[in-house]
Amino acid sequence: MTNTALFWPMIIQAALTFAVYIIMSRRRLEGVRRGSAKPADYKVPTVEPEYSATAVRNLSNQFELPVLFFVVCLSLQMTAGVNYAVLLLAWVFVISRLAHTIIHIGSNKLRLRRPIFIVGFLACLLLWIWLAVHLLMASL
Repeated sequence: MTNTALFWPMIIQAALTFAVYIIMSRRRLEGVRRGSAKPADYKVPTVEPEYSATAVRNLSNQFELPVLFFVVCLSLQMTAGVNYAVLLLAWVFVISRLAHTIIHIGSNKLRLRRPIFIVGFLACLLLWIWLAVHLLMASL
């Protein structure tokens, strides 16, 4: 395992965020093209049209739990706390976020989306626990 291996899940998570921006933009433009929305509807959207609302909400999701993921990954990298378990948890997190996004902007079935969110939540939580243990062990 290289010292920079942890950056790959972070790069994929960032790419996912950029992809959701593109999807949201395309859905908004399509709404304007179809005539079901006007550009002014997006100036200060109080009610997002349904066809783009899931993408908008998913984009917001990319700045919630993933922020904690980025911070813990950088912290583990800076403190030499990266190992195979950390790398596995990071990939579990990112794969869960990809699956969550596909479901959220696709079928949006909560019974599918929620368990996948919980997997990512637990992976991120375990990364933070690992960081705390790593820092405690380093200070002994």
